[in-house]
Amino acid sequence: MSFITKSILITNIGQKQRWSTTASIIRTFSSHSQNDLYRSLIFEKAFIDGKFCQSENGEKFKVFNPSNGKLIGNVADCTVNDVKRAVQVAKKSFNDHWSQTLAKDRAQLLKRLFTLQLDNAEPLAQLITAEMGKPLRESRGEIMYGASFLEWFAEQARRIHGEILQSPWPDKRISYRKEPSGVVAIITPWNFPNAMVTRKLAAALAAGCTVVIKPPEDTPFSVLALAALSIKAGFPPGVINIVPVSRQNTQNIGSYICNNSDISVISFTGSTSVGKWLIKNSANTVKRVCLELGGDAPFIVFDSANIDKAVQGCIVSKFRNAGQTCVCANRIFVQDGIHDQFVNALAEQMQKELIIGDGFDDHTTIGPLINEKAVEKVISHVEDAQNKGAKILIGGRKHEKGGYFFQPTLMTNAKSDMLIAHEETFGPVAAVFRFKTEDEVIRIANDCRRGLAGYFYSQDYAQIERVTRRLEVGMIGINDGILSCCEAPFGGVKESGLGREGSHFGVDEFLDVKYVCHGGF
Repeated sequence: MSFITKSILITNIGQKQRWSTTASIIRTFSSHSQNDLYRSLIFEKAFIDGKFCQSENGEKFKVFNPSNGKLIGNVADCTVNDVKRAVQVAKKSFNDHWSQTLAKDRAQLLKRLFTLQLDNAEPLAQLITAEMGKPLRESRGEIMYGASFLEWFAEQARRIHGEILQSPWPDKRISYRKEPSGVVAIITPWNFPNAMVTRKLAAALAAGCTVVIKPPEDTPFSVLALAALSIKAGFPPGVINIVPVSRQNTQNIGSYICNNSDISVISFTGSTSVGKWLIKNSANTVKRVCLELGGDAPFIVFDSANIDKAVQGCIVSKFRNAGQTCVCANRIFVQDGIHDQFVNALAEQMQKELIIGDGFDDHTTIGPLINEKAVEKVISHVEDAQNKGAKILIGGRKHEKGGYFFQPTLMTNAKSDMLIAHEETFGPVAAVFRFKTEDEVIRIANDCRRGLAGYFYSQDYAQIERVTRRLEVGMIGINDGILSCCEAPFGGVKESGLGREGSHFGVDEFLDVKYVCHGGF
């Protein structure tokens, strides 16, 4: 098993016991001769008030497999009226019962959903690979990662506390309590179609909120599959609602969500430009907007680093999901003293580890990009870098398989005037920048309006403390290329977002603090 595969399957799960439990489930499903178990989890309708239903006008949009261009299915294309109905249902459910349920009851329902996700791990993983394209081994890792949030927030539901405060008045008692905010609109991306939903959904439900989910148009079936599991788990009608929307209708739906005063919170993961648009358009209703936006992660390798570990970390951080992750290493900075040695070792490891192909092929470690627009962006970054003096050592063009496949690419002599230095590539392109001093690389790494994640490799303890303090990001991986887990706070600084997901902070995004002053004692 390759290093990138082992890192995804083990690190994302976090607990060996959890993995061993689920491994038996995966082995059971894998005994089937065909990768078609996912078809039982394809639902082509919206999910409103506990039922699957057609869109108001009966319109649908097509969803394709990015590996081969084959049609997966036709899903309901919801209108503003469909979303309006979903919001009304969610509000009624919130007011009538869900916000008043006991925390232990909400926790129990989330635990059932957690168990059902594990029980259906293999078909859910296959569904991700079919509509998103990532290797099946990565999809299995995502299902375990996504399940971890269902389990974690089931536990956090019973840890939502208020506090008795010390009163400055002898005849008054003061306190605060935390209460669910209301209806939450959840908008998720295509690159982790299960885990990005469960991370938000589980926290909102644990808090006592109801939700309306707008899934990504490229990967809606993974989200709708969760609706089917939620029915089996026993969630009441109206608590979870899912409204698929085509790319053409997304902006109209987004405007409605922003301007609807019945929606208390918007939780969004996606591009910085869309995040800014949501903030601007939500101003009239002054709702909370929780944003996990773009990153431009620096990956710094100092002279003191263990080169083998740095190369391994770079492979998994840069090329996981074909480079289509928000915490992906985007700018790779290598210090003068080890630059050539690191580049040679990285090139050798890339050629050994990275195998392009259909995600259902057991040998594949790199799948396709999500669509033609993604391919065009990667090509533009590579061509811009070449025109400005970058040297391509490996790859650099579309793969001979055609379609949305792009060769894993390694470039050296990257400079600050290149597009790749200022924009997320979101593809399998490793651009290496050379630097001389610690001060220099910190200045360059921080010269960016995004600050989601950052990575650095060093065995100098004093340097580790300095760089950790000075690097302007929300999350740091030190001598490690994978850092996300349900127990840790996920989020960025600057234009990489607002708020935190996961950890005990994640549920706070969906709670209001109510201060109580009780007089007359």
